[in-house]
Amino acid sequence: MARLLLIVLLMTPAATAQEPAGDNIGHRRHLHRHNQPHATTPADAARFVTDRNGRALHLPVEDDAFTFAVFGDRTGGPASGVAVLADAVRDVNLLEPDLVMTVGDLIQGYDREGPWLKQMREFRRIMDQLLCPWFPVAGNHDVYYRGPEMFRPKGEHESNYEMHFGPLWYAFEHKNCWFIVLYTDEGNPETGEKTFRKPDAQKMSQRQFDWLRETLASAVDADHVFLFVHHPRWLGRNYGEDWNRVHDLLVQAGNVTAVFAGHIHRMRSDARDGIEYVTLATVGGHQPGIVPSAGFLHHFELVTVRRQQIALASIPVGQVMDVREITGAMMEETVALAQQQPGIGGHLQLNADGAAAGTVTLTLRNPTRRPVEATLVPTSADSRWRFAPDHQHQTLAAGATWTAEVQVLRAGPSLDQAFRIPELVASMEYLAEGARYPIPDLRVEMPMRPTLGPVPRPAVERVLALNGRGQAARVASEVASLPDGPLTLECWFRAERFGRRVGLLSKAESSEYGIFVSNGVPNFSIFIGQSYLEVASESPVLKTGTWHHIAGVYDGSAARLYVDGRLIATEARGGTRRTNGHPLMIGADVDGQGAPVSFFQGEIDAVRLSHVARYRGEAFTPQRRFEPDAGTDLLLNMDSVQGIWLFDESSRAGHPRLIGTATVR
Repeated sequence: MARLLLIVLLMTPAATAQEPAGDNIGHRRHLHRHNQPHATTPADAARFVTDRNGRALHLPVEDDAFTFAVFGDRTGGPASGVAVLADAVRDVNLLEPDLVMTVGDLIQGYDREGPWLKQMREFRRIMDQLLCPWFPVAGNHDVYYRGPEMFRPKGEHESNYEMHFGPLWYAFEHKNCWFIVLYTDEGNPETGEKTFRKPDAQKMSQRQFDWLRETLASAVDADHVFLFVHHPRWLGRNYGEDWNRVHDLLVQAGNVTAVFAGHIHRMRSDARDGIEYVTLATVGGHQPGIVPSAGFLHHFELVTVRRQQIALASIPVGQVMDVREITGAMMEETVALAQQQPGIGGHLQLNADGAAAGTVTLTLRNPTRRPVEATLVPTSADSRWRFAPDHQHQTLAAGATWTAEVQVLRAGPSLDQAFRIPELVASMEYLAEGARYPIPDLRVEMPMRPTLGPVPRPAVERVLALNGRGQAARVASEVASLPDGPLTLECWFRAERFGRRVGLLSKAESSEYGIFVSNGVPNFSIFIGQSYLEVASESPVLKTGTWHHIAGVYDGSAARLYVDGRLIATEARGGTRRTNGHPLMIGADVDGQGAPVSFFQGEIDAVRLSHVARYRGEAFTPQRRFEPDAGTDLLLNMDSVQGIWLFDESSRAGHPRLIGTATVR
C-alpha cells in the first residue's frame, strides 16, 4: 500500500517538472522554470478541514524553508546614497527575512581614520535598524587607503574593518545551510599593493584558501553552501585566472549552491557547473542607470531557500509596499486627489496666423487630511510656445486650495500640421507618515479660442475621413448646448463598416442628443423630461459605401428621424430637454469624462446643428451643401483644416478640434 501511495504522489501534477505549456493569456516572460515544482502531499483530516465536497487540494510539504536578502555596493555615488540604503532597510523590514548579507563597499573609505570611523558609524546606524541580523563583506572602499603616506595604517584599513565590522573572512551555519564570507582584497603577497586592477593583487592567499577548504569540508552535510565576496573574480580580465582553482574547490564540495559578489555596479548572472554566480548592482552606490530594466539600478536580492533548491528574485529599492500603510482612509484620500477635476480659468486667443497670447489659471484642491506637494508645468509638443513661469511648486496643507497662473505666448505666422495645443501638467505627491505616494499626473489642455479665416469653396468637395480607431472631431459644449426647445441635427455620411455601437454625432451622456448608426440601424435620441426619447428604424437600412443624409428633428412636441429625406420614425413627447457640459462628438459617442468612444469608420460631411425644427412631413429633398442662416448654430462643410480645427461657418464660430489623426480629404 505504501509503495502504491508513493507512485500516486509522484504522478500528481504538482510533483512533476514539466515545462509549462503557457498561461492561456499569451505572456512570454517568466514562463521558464528554474526549479522543480514544490513538493506537495494529499490533504488529510489533520491539516485540512471543510464540510463541503470539491476538487481535492494538495498541501505543501512542511519543510523548513527560509529567506535571506543580499545588498550590493553603497559607495562610489553621492553622499545621499545612504538614503537609498535606508530605503532598502525599510523594504527588507517589511519582508522580514532571516538575515541580510552584504557584498562589500559599505563606506566611501579611501581616507584617513577619522572620516573612515564617521562613515562606519553612519552605515552601522542605518543597518542596525534591520529587524534581522546582518553580516558584512569587506570591499576595496572599506579597506583601501589613498592618502598621504605618513598617515597610512598598517595593512591599510584592515584592522579598522575587523574591529568595527567583523572578520575579513568567516562562516556561520543557519538551518543546515552554511554562509561563507571571503576577502578579495588581500593584495599582492610580494609587494602588499592593494588594487583590483592587477591580477597579481587579486589572488587568494594560501592561508585563506586552506581555511576555505577546511570550512567546506566541515559543511559537507549542509543542504546548501552560499559564498559572499566583493570582487566577481570569475569574470577574469583584471582579476586574472586565480578564481579557477577556487571554483574547482567549490565544485568538489558538491553542495555549493551560489556565490554572490558586487563591485561592478550592475547585475549579471553567470551560472557555471551547477553553481549560481550572481553579481549585484547597487544599494546607494554610484549607478550609471544605462539600462535600469536590465540590471543598472538600486536593488537587493531576495533568496528563498528550500532543501533541494533556491529561488532568486531582484527587488528594486523602494518598491516594496507597506500593506498596513494602505488604510481605507488613506486609499480614499489618494483616489479623491487623483480624480479631482482641476479648475481651469482664462483662455488663449489664437489668431488665424498661429500667433496666440493669454493667461490661464489652474486650481488644485487638497481634499485630504495630509499635506500634498504639487508641481505645475506648462508644456507642449509644439516648441513655439513660451510660458512664464515655466514651472511652479506648492505645498498644500490639508484642505487647502492653490490657484496658479501662467502667461502664454506663441509667435506666428504658422498654423501648420505641427501645431499643438499646450497643456498644464500637475504632478502631486501625497505625504504620508514617512513615505511619499506619487499621484498620476493630471493633464489639462489650455482653453483656446481660435479666430479662423474663411476659405474659398474648394473645386472638389472635401470630407472628414475617420478610421474608427480614435479619430473624431470635438465641438465645445458651449457651442453645442442649445436653449430648451426645438433642434435639428444632420449630416451626410458614407460608412465603411458598422459596428455594434457606433456614434455618428453625439452629445448624449445621460442627457442631451445624438445620432447613432449601430449595426446599420439609424437612431436619433434626445433626452426629454426624465428619459431618452428615441426614434429608430426597425431594421438595418443603411448601406456601407453609400452616401446617406440623416437628420434628427425635435420640434418641442415630437421627435422625427429622416434618412435620405424620407421619414423613418416619429414619436410624440413634450417636456424639458436635459442638458450637460460634454462636447458634441463628430464621428463618435461621448462618455462621462467628455472623451470620445464608439467611433465611426468612414466619411462625414455637411454637419449642421440648428435651434429650429427644419423638416416636417413624410419627405423632403436634402441639400448636398448647406449655407448658414439665422437658425444655424454649427455648420461644417469640411472645406479645410486650419491647424487642428475645422472651420465653422455659423455665426458662433465654434470651430471643432480634430482628435487623433483625423483628416480632411
